[in-house]
Amino acid sequence: MANPISYRPKPGEIPADPGVYRFRDEYGRVIYVGKAKSLRSRLPNYFQDITNLHPRTAQMVTSAASVEWTVVTTEVEALALEYSWIKEFDPRFNVKYRDDKSYPYLAVTMSEPFPRALVMRGAKRKGTKYFGPYGHAWAIRETLDLLLRVFPIRTCSNGVFQRAQRSGRPCLLGYIDKCSAPCVGRVTEAEHKVIAEEFCAFMAGDASRFVTRITAEMRAAAAEQDYERAARLRDDVGALERALEKNAVVLADGTDADIFALAGDDLEAAVQVFHVRKGRIRGQRGWVVEKAIEISDAELIEQLIGQVYAVDEKYEAAVPKEVLIPILPPEPEQVTKWLSELRGSKVDLRVPLRGDKKELAATVHKNAEHALVLHRTKRAGDLTTRAAALNEIQNALDLPSAPLRIECYDISHTGGTFQSASMVVFEDGLPRKSEYRLFSIKGNDGNGARDDTAAMYEVIQRRFSRYLKDALKSSELNLISGEITPEMEPEPEKKRFAYPPNLVVVDGGQPQVAAAQKALTDLGITDVSVVGLAKRLEEVWTGDAYPVILPRTSDGLYLLQRLRDEAHRFAIQAHRKRRSKSMTTSVLDDISGLGPIRAQALLKHFGSLAKLKSASVDEIASVRGMGEATAQAVFAGLHPAGADSG
Repeated sequence: MANPISYRPKPGEIPADPGVYRFRDEYGRVIYVGKAKSLRSRLPNYFQDITNLHPRTAQMVTSAASVEWTVVTTEVEALALEYSWIKEFDPRFNVKYRDDKSYPYLAVTMSEPFPRALVMRGAKRKGTKYFGPYGHAWAIRETLDLLLRVFPIRTCSNGVFQRAQRSGRPCLLGYIDKCSAPCVGRVTEAEHKVIAEEFCAFMAGDASRFVTRITAEMRAAAAEQDYERAARLRDDVGALERALEKNAVVLADGTDADIFALAGDDLEAAVQVFHVRKGRIRGQRGWVVEKAIEISDAELIEQLIGQVYAVDEKYEAAVPKEVLIPILPPEPEQVTKWLSELRGSKVDLRVPLRGDKKELAATVHKNAEHALVLHRTKRAGDLTTRAAALNEIQNALDLPSAPLRIECYDISHTGGTFQSASMVVFEDGLPRKSEYRLFSIKGNDGNGARDDTAAMYEVIQRRFSRYLKDALKSSELNLISGEITPEMEPEPEKKRFAYPPNLVVVDGGQPQVAAAQKALTDLGITDVSVVGLAKRLEEVWTGDAYPVILPRTSDGLYLLQRLRDEAHRFAIQAHRKRRSKSMTTSVLDDISGLGPIRAQALLKHFGSLAKLKSASVDEIASVRGMGEATAQAVFAGLHPAGADSG
């Protein structure tokens, strides 16, 4: 635990300008990001008598080892930079917005030559338009099925699309007129793009235009006595109206707005947002917020707005005309200006006080209260169980503290070939998948390790060598605590090994533990504990002559088993991928003049080695990057008996 006085900057060093500050721990990790209208007025508050600080703020400043800041010219710049850094560094003590469930979106891949509509979860991608989120994936599929009558956009995967291109036959949706079948040339790339744009316009709320247009076409067809076409257009109008019925009108004035609400206490809160477009609810989203540091509701709303609207490299934020919130942030003018700059026009940020919007805000608040109750019901046991498991491991292994960060390693191979190793990370008893790592075992001669113990030694040695290297680099970077000029600003930080685990778990018994411990000892690392979990009797080996036996009902043993199983799954997955790739390309590797890039291009084009073998020389030569001579060589390599190449 650090003494904040040890890294407190001198009063004269802190500028009075607006800026953003970062607290870092001893390993260089950013653990808290904040902004200030005046850095000189704000920063000294963290270095007062620690007994006067809120307990969570005191925990933050004692966990930190340095503080640094960046001066900006305006408060709006400080707001934008704070949001950017919180996204980049994911600081431990900033508010964590964790989705209370994984919401599906209706996505349209507008960046592709032939855009595709599909259900998508997870991080948003650049060049893709998203509509939602929806409560259930089946709701998206129902809506999409209705709209494909009017907007026959492609919905198939790239593999299905390419197979249809090669065969010249569309899929079932193409035959029943629920796809315009661009794969077989029924529409051009430009015509399909127009269909996709009209589909997106309808989903964005511009529905009346299409209903009016199709209704007019239906009446014109009836007047011309083209009753078959009129009936088809009538069914199209019905499909659009049924799709619209799924989103009831909640604001009669056709407003575009996002309505936020929160419910919680000093430790956690549930946040809900309803996305209303053209007066209809187009999506709903919720977060469960764990308050790692003291924060008011007004500050929480400000950070929530940054979480929802901050522009990311992967996608653009969609800021509506109105943002309705339960309480104004500390600096509403700056937040409003920032939102208006993102939107490109004025944004109204306010608390609804009367009418339909106040009633809708009350409904959103009820959803937030319900989400908080549900979260507490689900997580109460989980929090207790995880804490008990970590305490059991600490007591059983005689560790100085509960192992808040645990890393587990496993080796996977087939008869000593394609050796792969996995590193999985659990923090606070939960997997942190963004920090999982894979290793390809090299061995002394580059052909792999002689056995599992040698492989384990190599992996631990490589991982902790990188830790020592990155920790040294981080310590050199953070020797100076103070103002950062543009010339001093470091490169954007990548995921690093610059901080160690409290506990290393290896899959195996005493030999594997001894190998891992030797690797740490050779590197001079003495503050990381190592244990092994053997599969047969689930005994825990610590390096002593006898293992530690945890009860079968132990929460600590269950956590170690989860770690071991996750590491095993991750290692097997990597091993199979390497083996499959090697087996697939081994035949092509022996063909003279064919490099790995063109070999992969061939496999991607034909889909499999079997289909490549059945291709003619002309078909092989038609692949981009392949010449006649190379195509002949490929055909000869795949048909050593000299089969006919015609």
